[in-house]
Amino acid sequence: MSISGVAAKGTGPEPRRRFVAPWRLTPVLASPERAARVISRNLRVYRRGWVYLFSGFVEPFLYLLSMGVGLSHLVGGLSVDGKAVTYAQFVAPGLLAAQAMNGAIFDSTYNLYYKLKYAHTYEAVLATPISTADLALGELGWAVLRGTIYGAAFLGVMAGLGMVDSYWAVACLPVATLVSFCFAGLGMAVTSYMRSWQDLDTAALALLPLFLFSGTFYPLSVYPSALAWVVRVSPLYQGVDVIRSLDVGAVSPGLIFHIAELAVLGALGLLLTNRRLQRLLAP
Repeated sequence: MSISGVAAKGTGPEPRRRFVAPWRLTPVLASPERAARVISRNLRVYRRGWVYLFSGFVEPFLYLLSMGVGLSHLVGGLSVDGKAVTYAQFVAPGLLAAQAMNGAIFDSTYNLYYKLKYAHTYEAVLATPISTADLALGELGWAVLRGTIYGAAFLGVMAGLGMVDSYWAVACLPVATLVSFCFAGLGMAVTSYMRSWQDLDTAALALLPLFLFSGTFYPLSVYPSALAWVVRVSPLYQGVDVIRSLDVGAVSPGLIFHIAELAVLGALGLLLTNRRLQRLLAP
């Protein structure tokens, strides 16, 4: 066989791999200490490119100023769990949840794909005592940390603009962290099946309707009944509803189901990512 033939064979598309149901996956047995090493490595990388880390703060603030503050006088008041709020107060918690999602999703998709397929960073990492479970947990931890930082900054802006109506709002930050955990796990799991940048762009395209139609800008009552049920089960809506309820102090046992869905989806994503990394990076 010619050298060119060998090269062509080596650069062909990745062979199709069998899908593994999440409930058949093995538990993630990771070392928190070794996972922290992965997070520390990412922090050192971003120390030189901090501008990219903080660029994600701008977009949600523009949304808040344009749609929240700008349209507030035109839309009028709304009701959240029986409490009257302005449109800006209605939109702000939804944007907080979206901010936590966006902060986690970039590192768990594009950055992970680049390190996995092009930079081959993980092959070098696995030459150390770090395992695929440590790697999956560390990358997820970094994505969650970034999403939490974004959420904390946005919550501070909400408080400064007088959009916090209850002491329960302090619990909005842990919920934002949970939203980041959910989308970081799901993003990593989906990215592990991507075979090209085009595939990744197609998957990322789903985030736009998720952002627009998860109760972020409109109450659930304005949706048609069939679409309302789809919105109710979307992961972003779970975070939006919990954060909005906490912001106005409307705490109820029903919020536990939203929190449980976010936690379960994130955990399943982490389990699936660990198994996929085992298969993709096996020597």
